[in-house]
Amino acid sequence: RFFTDSYQEAFRITEKAKVGVTPGIDFGSGGEGFLRFSYATSLENIRKGLDRLERFLKKKK
Repeated sequence: RFFTDSYQEAFRITEKAKVGVTPGIDFGSGGEGFLRFSYATSLENIRKGLDRLERFLKKKK
C-alpha cells in the first residue's frame, strides 16, 4: 500500500496530473491504498498519461 486514502489520492491525481484513475476502495476494502488504471485507449494516450503521472509523482516527493 502506498497511501491510506485511495479516494483522496485518486482525486488529487485526476486534478493535478489530469490522469483519470479509480480508487482501489471502489473494488472492496482490500483495495484501499491502491489505485486502478484503465488502458482502453491508444498507446499514444497511454504514454502521455504516464508522462503526466511521472511528472506529478516527481513533484510529490
